Amino acid sequence: MMSKLKKFFIQKIKTQLENQYGSLKKITVMGIGMHGGGLSAVVFFHRLGIKIVATDLKKENELKGACGKIKKLKDVELVLGHHRKRDFINTDLIIKNPAVANDSPFLEIARKNNIPIESDIGLFFELCPAPIIGITGTKGKSTTASLIAHFLKIKFPKVVLAGNIRTPVFDVLDKIDKTSKVVLELSSWQLESLKSHKKSPSIAVVLNIMPDHLNRYKNFNEYIAAKELILKFQGPNDYLILNGNDSILKKISKKANSKIIFFDRDKLNQWKTCLYGEHNLDNLAAALEVARLFGISEKKAKGSLKIFKSLEGRMEIVAKRRGITFINDTTATIPEAAIAGMKSLIEKNPQSKIVLIAGGTDKNLDFKKFAQFIIQQVKNRRIQKVILLPGTATEKIKPEITRYNRKSDFIIEVRSMLEAVEKAQTFARKGDTVLLSPGAASFGLFAHEFERGKKFCQAIAKIFP
Repeated sequence: MMSKLKKFFIQKIKTQLENQYGSLKKITVMGIGMHGGGLSAVVFFHRLGIKIVATDLKKENELKGACGKIKKLKDVELVLGHHRKRDFINTDLIIKNPAVANDSPFLEIARKNNIPIESDIGLFFELCPAPIIGITGTKGKSTTASLIAHFLKIKFPKVVLAGNIRTPVFDVLDKIDKTSKVVLELSSWQLESLKSHKKSPSIAVVLNIMPDHLNRYKNFNEYIAAKELILKFQGPNDYLILNGNDSILKKISKKANSKIIFFDRDKLNQWKTCLYGEHNLDNLAAALEVARLFGISEKKAKGSLKIFKSLEGRMEIVAKRRGITFINDTTATIPEAAIAGMKSLIEKNPQSKIVLIAGGTDKNLDFKKFAQFIIQQVKNRRIQKVILLPGTATEKIKPEITRYNRKSDFIIEVRSMLEAVEKAQTFARKGDTVLLSPGAASFGLFAHEFERGKKFCQAIAKIFP
């Protein structure tokens, strides 16, 4: 039986939504997705007693079990493999997955028929009773958000971490009250959904801005503009925490109406952490500035790092076999992130050599510096082999390498992750590292970057049972 508290929460949320959108009898959830966001939206609105059409261009076998859970819900219709025009006309509200492009022709149908289009993040900002700490950046968002939540737990009993970190916001809304501390990782796509609400986090953290998702955005400036939305609607009592060493962020700071704090990793050079690489000092420095705003001392934060664990797929040591270390850095989906991962290994283990597994799907990015770095480390005898997974990014990486280095006998192309790991372990020697740091997206060969990392771990387990 549903508790009185749950009933009260549901009625309160339903009243708030009806005050904004009128009577909600039917909702279209566009994009079920593979990280739980679409499923979470379906379950959330189902609890409110609203009929739902859940639609996705993918087929059931591509959606990793979400459809099975949705099928168990009454008054929910699944439409897979295509969208139907009527689901964007005969509905009271559309909840759009962040991965769905704003120029979708089906969303245009909804606009022409005056159907409101929303997202889980946009609604969450309207419904959340507590102030929000939001973190964005091209890389480092998840680690920084996790560090902030970790530090806040030192002092506060109710800390909620959600957003782009694979915890959908609708899953945690009923756990939040006015005393909660809410930490959200926010992607550029999620930030776009805040524009119509004219909402920004009360504390906004921007770590860096590097070229990414240029297959989705017209150019780099459009991507920057999306990231800027995190501060656009801040007021004079809000805080904006920025990387003081990032030239783009320094320019952006001039547009802020809030109190600005610049973080600097150079102050942390003497810190020892379980996190690989200097780039993680940026993440740590940003998290410490948030901790200070809440009265948490640097001493207590430093002490708590002893029990902080690295996140999945981020320079994560997943196995040690025959003296070879296997590291999963699958979330390095841009060239700069892969370079940072390799640098961190070279700095931490100067004697160890690397067998790199890289490549994948292109996001309209430039791989020139990536190729140059690899060639330099091959010459320095730090990289033994580069094993390339199939994809459009790989087709750009290969000519970049041969342009700067005619000899490319260190490159091996494979067709699967299992083949990649099999090849890698034959070249690696005791003390070496096999590093999965692709510098590219995962789509095509894998459902997403976390499946790519999972396949890496499964291949290791199969080769070394």
